[in-house]
This record gives sequence, C-alpha cells and structure tokens, in this order.
Amino acid sequence: MKIYMDVCCLSRPFDDLLQDKIYFEAEAVLAIISYCENGEWTLVSSAIIDVELSKLCDTERLEKVKAVYATAKERFTMSPQIEQRAEFFRQHGIKPFDSLHLALAEVQGADVLLTTDVRFLKAANKLELNIKVSNPVSWFMEVIENG
Repeated sequence: MKIYMDVCCLSRPFDDLLQDKIYFEAEAVLAIISYCENGEWTLVSSAIIDVELSKLCDTERLEKVKAVYATAKERFTMSPQIEQRAEFFRQHGIKPFDSLHLALAEVQGADVLLTTDVRFLKAANKLELNIKVSNPVSWFMEVIENG
C-alpha cells in the first residue's frame, strides 16, 4: 500500500498534543509510519514535500519531521500530466501546494493521500478522484477494522 502524507500530516506528531484531535492524529501518523518502517506499507516522498519542508523556520521541528519523512522508500516525480491535473484542482478551490500533492498522489498511483488539513480534505472530497483522501485517524481505523 502506497501512502502519501502531506506536510501538515507529517508534522502532526510535533504539534501541541494537548488537544484531543491533534493527539489522536499524531498517534495515527506514528502508527502508520511504524507500518511503513516495518515494510508493510510504503511511505512516498516528493519534491513538493521537500520544497514545503524547506519553508519550515523551526530547525528543531524540521529535523524531527525529516526523521519521520526518512521512512519514505519511493519518490513521486512531476510531469506535465501532473501539472495539468494540479491546475484543474486549483481551479476547483484547492490551494497550490495541496493541488500539487493531490495531483502527484493521484496520477502516480498512491492508494491514499493523508492530511490533517480539514479544508483541504473537504475540498478534495467534493471532487471525483482516483485516490482516497482522508484524515490519518479515520483512514487508519478503517484499514485496521477491515484487516
């Protein structure tokens, strides 16, 4: 199973865990990363994630996120088809970085794109997609329940 996590998802374990929602999302992300480390699933990287990570100013946080991200064993690359699909997503209200994440994950064949960004999730789920876009808690629970 190929899993694409956007930067807000990769960063979730390093947010303020006092809020229940954030705590559960962080735990789900870490559990999913554990499955990837064990080779059961594959975490995917991309140049878009790299660019977005380069914008993080907090170097301590960046190093922690990079340690999680290092689990990625496959890399998705841009193409004209992906750029065209991303433009379609932007025209339908999805922000530029999010549109690139979604286009990469969909066109390159990820099984799921995980995000903790509620607006992105709602906007993506209004579109007809060839990929599942989900919150890490919801997705992880669904996968575990369906074994």
